[in-house]
Amino acid sequence: MILENYIKELLYRYDCVIVPNFGGFVTNKISAQFHVDSQIFYPPSKQLGFNSHLTHNDGLLANYIASSEEISFEQANFKISEIVAEWRSILTKKSLKIESIGSFSYNNESQLIFSPYDQFNYLKSSFGLAQVNASEVVRTDRKIVPLNSKNNSKRTSVFLKYASAAVVLFGLTYAGWLGYENKQEELNFTIAQKQLEEKIQSATFVIENPLPTVELNVDRELPKRFHVIAGSFQFPENAQKKVTQLKEKGFEASILGKNKWGLTQVAYASFYKKTDAYQNLASVRKIDSKDAWLLVKQFD
Repeated sequence: MILENYIKELLYRYDCVIVPNFGGFVTNKISAQFHVDSQIFYPPSKQLGFNSHLTHNDGLLANYIASSEEISFEQANFKISEIVAEWRSILTKKSLKIESIGSFSYNNESQLIFSPYDQFNYLKSSFGLAQVNASEVVRTDRKIVPLNSKNNSKRTSVFLKYASAAVVLFGLTYAGWLGYENKQEELNFTIAQKQLEEKIQSATFVIENPLPTVELNVDRELPKRFHVIAGSFQFPENAQKKVTQLKEKGFEASILGKNKWGLTQVAYASFYKKTDAYQNLASVRKIDSKDAWLLVKQFD
C-alpha cells in the first residue's frame, strides 16, 4: 500500500488529513500572487503545512483506505501503523521524503521539520493552471522634429487662418440646427405627455377573477454529513441497545444504518459543520470513549 497516494488524494478534498500517531497535514488557501523579483504570476493554491500534535485517529484516512482497497477499518488502521513505524525508523537515521508531499527531518533541538514540495497545487479550482512569466514592456521615445523652413511656416499660417474660419462657420451653423432640433423635440414631448395623461385619466382598471395566493412549502433541511461514531455492530439489536445506553448518558445517539460491510453504525451525534463535529469528537473521547471516530458522508 502506498500511503502517500491516499494522503495526496484526500488533500484535494479536505483541509486536514491526519496520519494517526504521526501528525496532520493542514492546507491553507492563498490567493494568486505576483513575485516582482522573478516577474512570475502564480495561480491560487493551497499552502501545505504539518502539525505534529494532530495525532488522534479521526477515521478519515482509514475509512478512505478501507473503501478503496475493500478491507476492514481495523485492517486499514493496522497498515497505517506499519507504515508510520517505518517512517519513524527512517527518521532516526536520515531525512524522510514522501513523494508528491514533502520531506521531514529533525533539527538540532529534536523537533520534526516539514518542507513541502511547492510544485504541487492541491486546490481543485486551480487544476491545470500553471505559473506565467510576465513579458517585459519596452518603451520607445519619439523625437519631435521642428519645422525650420520659412515657406512651411507661411503655408502653415495661411492654412490655419482658413481652417479657423471654416470651424467658426461650421460651429454657428451646427449650433443653429441643434437649437432647432431641441425645440422641436421639446414640443413633440409636451404633446405626447398631454395625450398620455388624458388616456390615464379616462382609463378604468378592472381585475376580474384575481389569481389565488400560491404558498410554496420548501423543505430547506439538508442532510448531516459529519457523524461521531460510537461503534459498528453485526446484530441490529445490539446497535439499538447501544443507542439506549448513550441516550441514558445524555447523548443524542442514533442509528445511521448499515455500512458497506453490513455492520450497523451507531453515532453519538451528527452535525452539519465539520468544526462542530471535531469539537464533539474531542469531548466524547475525554468523557466516554477514546475509540470514537469521525465519519464523513458524501452526498450528490
